[in-house]
Amino acid sequence: MDLIAGYKSPWLTEELEILQDAVRKFYEKEFAPHSDRWNKQGHVDRDAWNKAGEAGILCASISEEYGGGGGNFAHEMVIAQEQGRAGVSGFGNSVHSGIVAHYIEAYGTEEQKKKWLPKMASGEMVAAIAMTEPGTGSDLQGVKTTAKKVGNQYVINGQKTFITNGQQSTLICVVAKTDPSAGAKGISLIMVETEEVEGFRRGRNLDKIGMHAQDTSELFFDDVKVPTSNLLGTEEGRGFIQLMQQLPQERLIIAVQACVAMEKAVSLTAAYVKERKAFGQSLLDFQNTQFKLAECKTEAAIARVFTDDCAMKLLDGKLDATTAAMAKWWTTEKQCQIVDTCLQFFGGYGYMMEYPIAQMYQDMRIQKIYGGTNEIMKLLIARTL
Repeated sequence: MDLIAGYKSPWLTEELEILQDAVRKFYEKEFAPHSDRWNKQGHVDRDAWNKAGEAGILCASISEEYGGGGGNFAHEMVIAQEQGRAGVSGFGNSVHSGIVAHYIEAYGTEEQKKKWLPKMASGEMVAAIAMTEPGTGSDLQGVKTTAKKVGNQYVINGQKTFITNGQQSTLICVVAKTDPSAGAKGISLIMVETEEVEGFRRGRNLDKIGMHAQDTSELFFDDVKVPTSNLLGTEEGRGFIQLMQQLPQERLIIAVQACVAMEKAVSLTAAYVKERKAFGQSLLDFQNTQFKLAECKTEAAIARVFTDDCAMKLLDGKLDATTAAMAKWWTTEKQCQIVDTCLQFFGGYGYMMEYPIAQMYQDMRIQKIYGGTNEIMKLLIARTL
């Protein structure tokens, strides 16, 4: 169902439409049939990463010289959108390819790029970023994890939680204090290859409201030693700036996911209310149904156009942090409202997990929390008033 008659995302080229078709077929064939099983086991199969690497779905916007697809953010948008349309919520590629890979390409040394990016692109390595701690969420300046320089090594101590890809990751970008006395200027990003170190432990795979197939974990670092060459870049204390520079793209990925969820919810519900009968007529014949879905369709269309405009700005290198924050909070807020409204039209069936709308309801709530809570987004916007 087209939300806006004749509308096409301005960033969607013919080449990207070909990619879109290929990615859709890949997800439908290779991932979607396993979704229920993955939800029950709490993680995707490990070989799913290798299959995605073979299909060119990993690191699509990383330079070809490092094993990537040589694309840009539009390629990541296509891949993220098709994953959402296929209902595959547990595959943590947006963190692996959309976040960690870009940190390495943007800030890593040539040696670091050649060492890690090709393995990430093939699926040999699975990446995670460890920001959040039990006592530190959106306020990253408050991280307690330390990385003390001892000779030619960093000794890492601390605890992280809510880490996407936490159970399967073999390369973790750890946000740590290399100078605890310097506040934000003392934060650095340290890369940890989990199979090469001692003192690293994974806690439990956390039991969440939704996103059940996504392994989200506690991580523990007890005197974990890594070479000083694992500092991302060449200079300590750059971590906070590096994190801030990448946030617009990270938040736009969340907005894109929200748009897909809204569009899918409206489409599924429109089809259902045409078929479902009550009091001798279809649900769509009732004015309340028409008005509510008209509102949902309109808001989903506005979200899409705004997000597409942000995407065009990002591709031009002009998306500022404030506008990205606007996109993140507004689209995720509307996603939660629209999915909830749509679920109501399914009645009791909307509460049954065999219906996709129920899965969407479970998975949506985190969207207003990760990537910076929506309250933090509003604070960022308010600073520009």
